[in-house]
Amino acid sequence: MGNLCGKVSDDPFDQPGRVLGASDGPGRPAAAGPQRTTAPVPARVVGGPPRTLGGSGTAGSAGGSAAADARARAAAAAEARNNSRAATGKLSAQLEAQRRETRSDTLKKASEAEVRQREMDAQAAAAQHN
Repeated sequence: MGNLCGKVSDDPFDQPGRVLGASDGPGRPAAAGPQRTTAPVPARVVGGPPRTLGGSGTAGSAGGSAAADARARAAAAAEARNNSRAATGKLSAQLEAQRRETRSDTLKKASEAEVRQREMDAQAAAAQHN
């Protein structure tokens, strides 16, 4: 569908294109082309002996034992968080009950829910038929 009473307009892609850096029109300056000026990057000077992460001083002093001590503290904290599953609310109590449930209990509940759903569907179909 086109304009019934209008003129046919020219396709803008029929005109020749412009070269980058050419003027944009009368009274407008030419667009500035990309200029590559890079400043020299100063070299970094890193001094001193190598250290292990978390070490306090030099590499040979007590870096190994401090890392092992930190690892032991982190493991103890993780174990304490894992063991502190105190049921404080309704949702955590439900989650704990779900964790204690066996596979057969879970399957039995799913089966009962499916039977109830089928009975409700059959009642709805009977109600629509009448």
